[in-house]
Amino acid sequence: MIIPRRILIVGGVAGGASAAARARRVDETAEIHVFERGPYISFANCGLPYFIAGEIDDRAKLIVMTPERFWSRSRVHAHVGHDVLSINRNARTIRVKGPDGIEREEHYDKLILSQGAKPIVPSIPGVNLPHVFTLRDIPDMDRIAEFITTRKPKRAVVIGGGFIGLEMAEAFHHRHIHVTIVERNAHILPLLDSDMAHELQNSTRLPEFDFVARAHASAFTPQGVDFTDGTHLPADLILLSVGVKAEVELARDAGLEIGTTGGVKTNGRMESSDPHIYAVGDAAETIHALTGARARIALAGPANRQGRIAGTNAAGGRLTYPGALGTSIVRLLNRTVGFTGLNSAQAAAAGFSFFTSMTRDSSHAHYYPGATTVITKIIAEEGTGRILGAQLLGQEGIDKRTDVLATAITAKMSVFDLETLDLAYSPPFGSANDPVNTAGFVASHIARGDIPSVSPETWRPTDEFLLDVRDTDELAEHGTLSGAKHVPLAELRQHLADLPKDRKIVLFCQKGQRGYLATCALLGSGFENVANLRGGFLQARLNGIQ
Repeated sequence: MIIPRRILIVGGVAGGASAAARARRVDETAEIHVFERGPYISFANCGLPYFIAGEIDDRAKLIVMTPERFWSRSRVHAHVGHDVLSINRNARTIRVKGPDGIEREEHYDKLILSQGAKPIVPSIPGVNLPHVFTLRDIPDMDRIAEFITTRKPKRAVVIGGGFIGLEMAEAFHHRHIHVTIVERNAHILPLLDSDMAHELQNSTRLPEFDFVARAHASAFTPQGVDFTDGTHLPADLILLSVGVKAEVELARDAGLEIGTTGGVKTNGRMESSDPHIYAVGDAAETIHALTGARARIALAGPANRQGRIAGTNAAGGRLTYPGALGTSIVRLLNRTVGFTGLNSAQAAAAGFSFFTSMTRDSSHAHYYPGATTVITKIIAEEGTGRILGAQLLGQEGIDKRTDVLATAITAKMSVFDLETLDLAYSPPFGSANDPVNTAGFVASHIARGDIPSVSPETWRPTDEFLLDVRDTDELAEHGTLSGAKHVPLAELRQHLADLPKDRKIVLFCQKGQRGYLATCALLGSGFENVANLRGGFLQARLNGIQ
């Protein structure tokens, strides 16, 4: 008689539930148990802010799987309210305490850890006040929603400008609460380069929705938040969203290796340092798909795919996890920002020699009603033009272009490939040259060295001759760079004699395209020391050039 393999899973939600479901599909005879400390075996934690906002009106829709449904669909034993206390690797057992308080030993052939991460709660006076919250699960969501309904707060302070912080800030705004987002770094979303982050902040700042940067809270009071610089923000609702910490205590106590990023170190099979134990999700350290560096990427998509791979391998299959790019997207009021691959700081830290390009294009054909601006920033390797990262910002179409560029990075494509990428076109959906194509055109010009250019991220005016080729009405509305001479592009060729040939000329327009055309015109007219300012006036201002 063959004894069925016994697979135990600690933690449900994304990683654990997907591991259990996949293990059943691979091995119909396995005995599979999931032990979840909380009251729900699997819930849509990414949907919690949208329930608080009122966009999701049925709380039951957030319950992805119940123990009863898990059993009927997949013959998985799902145990809620069960806390796993310890692992005995020699005996291959775990010690579990049930909701009745009784402890028991459970034997495993394979064990999968999917405990996720918990919000970091700083040791600040007043952190336990009743109007101070964190958000991790449905009970947290319920407490916040009830507080808003019963207490009707007027002002909220969100400590932390990461993904959850922004989603919750937007949720509070939807509930007609004045919101201030406080970030200890120079800008929100530290994953973004500063120019993109400041563009996002500038485009979403409202009288009732604001940002404070480089601020450190020193105390929470019934009246609001005190800061180390002596300032105060009034608030009758405070949300802490300053990051998460991997739940690795169980693994550490069992002697499993903890990686440099603070997660359980795993190999490509999602195995820990013990081949009978796997780790997935926010508590697992894997690798970055582009650099191969050790990484812990706390996102639901990677957690699901890691769970699928661990479940397959625990059940006798063979799958390998290639790592993740950290592709992510978040909406903030009327803007959406997408990210994939490396930002500029990460590319530098990884040892890449790289350049960046910035384009502003229409989300669909400009003549079709409703077109909005898509800003695309590409980080690419010098010499090869290989795409290392991308950041996008706009009101529509950001999701599909982020996914296209994530696919391009995975396929090791270069900016030259983007020039000829065949993408769907119809006036309501895009342009004959999609913003992805346009980003490829501009980045390829830089990579090939077609015309000289300077980057607003690294260049600062010294004794160059600055030439503004925008139209007169643009100057009146936006101003210009200090000391710049104004000659509209349409009049440039009539004023060539007024331009110096003994100084470097740096040309700029509003977004970069007309500056590029003007630079081509000067080069073709015998000027040798010229350069286009990438991204134009708008990008210069975002990078602090006055």
